[in-house]
Amino acid sequence: MSEGGLFQRRSVDAPLVFSIPGHRSFADALVTGLVNSFAGDPLALAEGRILLPNNRAVRTLTEAFVRVSGGGLVLPRLIAIGDPDIGERIGGALDPIELGDDVPPAIDPAERLLLLAGLLRREGENAAEALRLAAELARTMDALAVEEIDPDRLRDVVDETVELAGHWKQALDRFDALLKRWPSILAERGLIDLADRRSRLLHALARRWEGAPPSGFTIAAGITTSAPAIASVLGSVCRLAQGAVVLPAVPDERSLAGEEWDALGPDADGRGEETHPAFHLKRLLDRIGVSRHEVEVWRWGGRAASSAVRGRAIAHAMVAADFSDEWNWLPPPERRLTGVQVAEFPDPAAEAQAIAIALREAVETPGRTAALVTPDRTLASRVSAHLLRWNIEADDSAGQPLSSAPAGTLLLALAAVMVEGLSPVPLLALLKHPLVGGEGADRLGWLERVRAVDLALRGPRPAPGLDALDAHVAAYAATRKRPQSLAGWQALRPSIVNLAMPFAGGSLADFATALREQAQAIAGDAAWRGPDGRMAGELLASLEQSRDARAIGLGPDDLIPILRQLMDAMPVRRPYGGHPRIFIWGLLEARLQKADLMILGGMNEGVWPALPSPDPWLAPRIRRELGLPGLEFRTGLAAHDFMSALGAPRVLLTRARRDSRSPTIASRFWLRLQAMTGGMTRNQRLERLARAIDASATVEPVGRPRPSPPVSARPKLIVVTDLDRLKADPFAFYAKAILKLRKEEPVDAEQHAAWKGTAVHKVLEDWFKEDDADPARLMPRLESMLSDPTIHPMVRALWGPRLREAVEWIAAEMASDLASGRRPIVAEQAGRAEIAGVTLFGKVDRIDRLADGRLAIVDYKTGQAPRDKAVQEGFSLQLGLLALIASQGGFADVTGPVGAHEYWSMAKRNGKLGYRAKPDEADGPEAFDQRAHAQFSEAAQDYLLGTKPFEAKLNPAYAPYDDYDQLMRLEEWYGRE
Repeated sequence: MSEGGLFQRRSVDAPLVFSIPGHRSFADALVTGLVNSFAGDPLALAEGRILLPNNRAVRTLTEAFVRVSGGGLVLPRLIAIGDPDIGERIGGALDPIELGDDVPPAIDPAERLLLLAGLLRREGENAAEALRLAAELARTMDALAVEEIDPDRLRDVVDETVELAGHWKQALDRFDALLKRWPSILAERGLIDLADRRSRLLHALARRWEGAPPSGFTIAAGITTSAPAIASVLGSVCRLAQGAVVLPAVPDERSLAGEEWDALGPDADGRGEETHPAFHLKRLLDRIGVSRHEVEVWRWGGRAASSAVRGRAIAHAMVAADFSDEWNWLPPPERRLTGVQVAEFPDPAAEAQAIAIALREAVETPGRTAALVTPDRTLASRVSAHLLRWNIEADDSAGQPLSSAPAGTLLLALAAVMVEGLSPVPLLALLKHPLVGGEGADRLGWLERVRAVDLALRGPRPAPGLDALDAHVAAYAATRKRPQSLAGWQALRPSIVNLAMPFAGGSLADFATALREQAQAIAGDAAWRGPDGRMAGELLASLEQSRDARAIGLGPDDLIPILRQLMDAMPVRRPYGGHPRIFIWGLLEARLQKADLMILGGMNEGVWPALPSPDPWLAPRIRRELGLPGLEFRTGLAAHDFMSALGAPRVLLTRARRDSRSPTIASRFWLRLQAMTGGMTRNQRLERLARAIDASATVEPVGRPRPSPPVSARPKLIVVTDLDRLKADPFAFYAKAILKLRKEEPVDAEQHAAWKGTAVHKVLEDWFKEDDADPARLMPRLESMLSDPTIHPMVRALWGPRLREAVEWIAAEMASDLASGRRPIVAEQAGRAEIAGVTLFGKVDRIDRLADGRLAIVDYKTGQAPRDKAVQEGFSLQLGLLALIASQGGFADVTGPVGAHEYWSMAKRNGKLGYRAKPDEADGPEAFDQRAHAQFSEAAQDYLLGTKPFEAKLNPAYAPYDDYDQLMRLEEWYGRE
């Protein structure tokens, strides 16, 4: 086919518009036709130009030329002139010097965003909300500019509008005021809006080509945006002698009857069937002055194409709702979707697993390509992770937001430290970041020190500030006998000193400067390496240099939301790499290309199509009156993308029946296909594979563990509080005393019951040792403890009143005891004694000397005292064991028989806080001690001196702690034996 054949027209002045059917791969079909048409003169191909919708399409077409040519080829000029996503920048291939028009430069989108945010900030919005509203404001302003709607029309429309909610009127007034100020602000800088500049350039281009056609051929391909400026260019191109417009999937009469085509609109309101996949194409054809009958079918095909029959069936399925009754009269071949399968899964994790399996299977066939097409970035990330199990790194063209890349997470971690001032969670997250601590052996040493500090920072949060952390780590190292924690902290401290001063406030530029300095100080040059590092550095540099960023004041609460919002809008794409035959595409990437297998994932309502993005500035009625596209307009674009993706040779549609929150609803596109076909073919094999891939062929639950170490390995020392653990859950005792395993508290843990008990015991210990148990001095000590800044305000507010009442009871009881001749003699003292061949160790809360000379063993309880039933069954004998130690002189300077065992509980009984419980009340002190001796001797002989196995959960009722349940694999055997 010659060049003249390609541009052959019905008449000299007739427009030349082609359509590549949706069942063909647009890029490959287009390139095949061009290469064949210019086969006789390859250099003529290099003299032309192809106008494309965006830079992604340029890359797609370049790859198609490489595939089709099979060798060296000089490409035509590929120019990106527009994009249906107004927020994306237009390529700079068409500059005012070439066009000969004096068009001012455009304001940088980031600069405009900060400028608008500053205006809103001065109106009283907080910084984070101002930035969010500025982004929405820029989008609405662009929509007006793209549709070339005069802002002065806004007030005329408002005057004619009677019924408008109050909040919309307020938003409209603000929007109108900003629009009036905006031109003068831009004029001061000698700039114009990017969308305005694009429109001016495109109109100038159209005028120039009408008067002086360019040399070589000109083709506009794949452009579906119906903006007036773009329509003017396409109208000019299709009427050039060597010009043509090539559109994707314009439905013909067989796919969409004339009546249905006309019903698409526009209607009396200037709207139409905006959600229909062909609406935007009809609107574009109307604006360039071409009827559908003048559109010719592109004669060439390409790789990865399906049948025309399927294409018509898909068009029937996507018909407008008013004409869907025609499905009843369609013959079976006209609604059969051969090659299209569906699969449903219980949750997104299973869906991602199945998609990865399908992509992995496609690799087995040489030369076969496969692509996942989804707007759900979470699903795409999951699939990428699953593919790595087979060492397949998918080419994900959408990339990931900077906020999720290593450099972005480093900046967010630094911002969190600036806000929270060395709190353990953000501090440890920063110190463990992969870009911090160097590389190789240096990194390993750094992580060892961080892990040692991590142990010291577990539990409730210490007081703020570097000095408080110094004291906290030192106390932990001394108390827990872990000097490596103190050594690790001292090694890390020089790197942390610069982080000790939180960001007290300032401008956005000041914040960027502080962030850059902190990142450089703690991560060095590693913070700026790679595509994400360079992008992060450019972001901070632009903020530091922006005068608009200096006008935006920030408080500590604004730092993280603003930084995340800025980085979320910056996708990081790796320049090279990825599997050559496995792809992950968003809707824009998939618009002009196909793979042998197309997997359309996330087919749920709200995902595909996405929920319409609301406009906080213009009410829907105002948008309609102005002639702006409705909020549902992008649903029609998504429907068109869906139809195009269904044109691959093999297609798989997947969805999850529920997401992380609730059951899902299948996409309206999915439901349409199911309704027209009566039920699509289900890929049950893939559904079963997804369930089976991680399932074990045999399930062998472990039995109840009963470890039985030799007598020589069994401890000969036991703490009095561990006797209940030994008897109720011997395996837990084995894990703690023999395996030496301890449960570590989480970082920044809540101030739980155990912490409260320790705090109260410390108050009572100091009260005895420093105040000689003076009842009048107890309450001041409690108030001093409650005023500790490390106590959470909520804990102080809820726990303080109850604790004060309980402590008043303790003071009253002590005063009564002192009056009767009873005096405390020991508090928080450790002791030990040899009993039944084993060393018994314990720490007593308090020992009193009764008036008759005998001893009273006292144990403080912040909760309820043990029940009598537990004592009768051989548990809760701690006081009796302490009495055995005391009777043998195990506590220094304490001698004499024991005459009382008492729990002083600070819990409620009979409507009051505080009571005494005496476990020896029924049988007397001597019998209680004998019971304790007998129970201890039996347990010691069985488990410590004998060979009885340490069986798990022997008495579950008295084994309330679950510290070792996972170690014993409780869920596998409990209830089965």
